[in-house]
Amino acid sequence: MRYWDSSAVVALIEDEPGTELAVGWLREDADIATWALTPVEVAAAIERRAREGLLSPGDRRRALGLLGRLGGSWDEVADVLGVRRRALAVLARHALRAADACQLGAAWLAAEGRPESLPFVTLDRGLAAAAEREGFPVLTWPEG
Repeated sequence: MRYWDSSAVVALIEDEPGTELAVGWLREDADIATWALTPVEVAAAIERRAREGLLSPGDRRRALGLLGRLGGSWDEVADVLGVRRRALAVLARHALRAADACQLGAAWLAAEGRPESLPFVTLDRGLAAAAEREGFPVLTWPEG
């Protein structure tokens, strides 16, 4: 099992620079854990692209359908109070946006407080750096 943040999930759904990496990671280990609000973050990215004219109505429907199918197969961290507690602690140590702090808090809970036990998948370089400093093995963009 690996913890996937929303940036990595978006790359599974939409063709973008990180898609090849994300698909490769999924092939290696298809067991996904994520935060219960990841579908909201991913849907927001899809809807934004549709509003900006980057997705046709058919592509929008396809992307949302794929999100629904993916979401039906992953494990979600739904302990909002636990995530909030951990996210607040993370914000004291790292310059993250609230949603990213919640992703890191959810990953901590998914790892049951043992970050070294759960790889963290993200295509957000800032979140990757914070996750690594928190002790997670991180799958992200290659160096260089």
